[in-house]
Amino acid sequence: MADKTPKESPAPFATRINPDKEALSREQIHFIRQVELEQWRKKVQKLRTRNVVTGFAIGALVVGIYGYTFYSVSQERIMDEIDEEAKRARMQGPKTGAN
Repeated sequence: MADKTPKESPAPFATRINPDKEALSREQIHFIRQVELEQWRKKVQKLRTRNVVTGFAIGALVVGIYGYTFYSVSQERIMDEIDEEAKRARMQGPKTGAN
């Protein structure tokens, strides 16, 4: 069977270093900071895109709820008109002891 543990790489550029424990030159520290800055910029761009998409989605939901509210309120006016017509019909109908 194949061994699933990764083999040690003889390449020195693939090893991890801890800048706090190891003595690094100014050039190495500067290079590390540049690489970290580029990685941060890539992550920020992805997050910014996600935030914009999420903002548009929330905005569309709010506008939809707002529009539906206006639509339902306009429907209530129609119901009020129907109630008024029913009241007029009752008033014009024959007078009995139950009215």
